[in-house]
Amino acid sequence: MAHEKNHDYHIIAPSIWPFLGAMSAFVMLFGAVLWFHDYTPLIAVVGLLGVLYVMYGWWSEVVAESQAGDHTPVVSIGLRYGVIMFIASEVAFFSAWFWSFFKHAIYPMADVATKTTATAYGADGVWPPVGIETFDPWHLPLINTLILLTSGCAATWAHHAVQEGDRDGLKWGLLIAVLLGVLFTVTQAYEYSHAAFGFAGNIYGANFYMATGFHGFHVIVGTIFLAVCYIRALKGHFTPEKHIGFEAAVWYWHFVDVVWLFLFMAVYIWGA
Repeated sequence: MAHEKNHDYHIIAPSIWPFLGAMSAFVMLFGAVLWFHDYTPLIAVVGLLGVLYVMYGWWSEVVAESQAGDHTPVVSIGLRYGVIMFIASEVAFFSAWFWSFFKHAIYPMADVATKTTATAYGADGVWPPVGIETFDPWHLPLINTLILLTSGCAATWAHHAVQEGDRDGLKWGLLIAVLLGVLFTVTQAYEYSHAAFGFAGNIYGANFYMATGFHGFHVIVGTIFLAVCYIRALKGHFTPEKHIGFEAAVWYWHFVDVVWLFLFMAVYIWGA
């Protein structure tokens, strides 16, 4: 009786995952720095594999805890707050790239030291810089916008389905959302392959690829997130009362949708 649980909190058992996660992240970043200085990329790859292993193992334990009934209403509130704080940090992350893009678009700087640098930064208030041929926003970017928004609608359908106990609707909505997420990534890769400008040599290309490229990375992460939820849905993990993992995936996916809308309007339409 002395060890009987009389509270709603989840007391986590000692875990090796935080230590392994920190060490793997350090190895990955340290290896990346060496790689950028023309050393072998092997160390960075080993660190990345370690991070992926930690993510798989740690989140597998979280799923097992959920199935064991450890995610009480009190714990669920904490998990939701954690997801909200994570998305808030992502908003701050993308704000930095939008800030950089707007700053250089509104106030192009000309470095008088060299003509090359002046051209790269948009001399004489020219934006985009001279020689940059931007994408037509009403072609592939518009198509990708429709694809991603439709994927968000499918995820919302799945969310409402799980709340109403409609397991078929949950599965179909998730499957459509995942397939459209993959299609978005393929379309963006095709767009990149036909770009008339590169990453290096001009501030427009650097801002463009950092902003849209990181968004593309988040789309890949979100697609994997939804795919895992689809597999869990096939196993019958989600119920109308308990589906926090899936709810987190939908929140993240809608965040990715909103960021893309801002990118489409700011970078592809206004910035061009």
